[in-house]
Amino acid sequence: MVDWITTPGLTEYREAERWMEARASAIAAGDAAECIWLLEHPPLYTAGTSARSQDLTDPNRFPVFDTRRGGQYTYHGPGQRVVYTLLDVGQRGRDVRAFVQSLETWVIATLDTFNVKGEIRTGRVGVWVERPERPRTAEGRLAEDKIAAIGIRLRKWISFHGLSINVEPDLSHFDGIVPCGIAEHGVTSLVDLGLPVTMDDVDVALRQTFETVFPDHP
Repeated sequence: MVDWITTPGLTEYREAERWMEARASAIAAGDAAECIWLLEHPPLYTAGTSARSQDLTDPNRFPVFDTRRGGQYTYHGPGQRVVYTLLDVGQRGRDVRAFVQSLETWVIATLDTFNVKGEIRTGRVGVWVERPERPRTAEGRLAEDKIAAIGIRLRKWISFHGLSINVEPDLSHFDGIVPCGIAEHGVTSLVDLGLPVTMDDVDVALRQTFETVFPDHP
């Protein structure tokens, strides 16, 4: 069984990290169940293990936290559903790349419940949506915006950190970074796409689609 925990209000980032590390250790020791933790953070930037200093374009705007998850710079803040996935990858195939792909598939299935077509792109971790109503890129491609970010860390085959889905954050807050090191594409949210979706709606969809992507392991 997987525990689902939803924390109201805004959770400080270092507090969340401490909780995740303790829970991951307990899962690895067999003392706690796997866990999906749903929360929101106050406005902040985090730097993953691949973060480049030049991608932090406004370092004084919000607090910046170095973290040992994979990936580059990302933003967290109110209106964004952060989903921390404390799961036993050792019991779920021992394949990190396949696990990340499963997280992407989960986000895509969740977005599909709102009739939003999320897509993945080679070389770009996360989930993207096409914006055909906008001008094409200089190369003639459809404009695309990122709607979900993914970055995980493993300890003893237990994953933590996870993913974030933009429900209704202040999109201008992304301006202080180059999100995930990709400057040629923008960022969007469900509400920005014209959908009157609430955080509770997203939580229901996440739970409904979880078992289709992450069946119970043996």
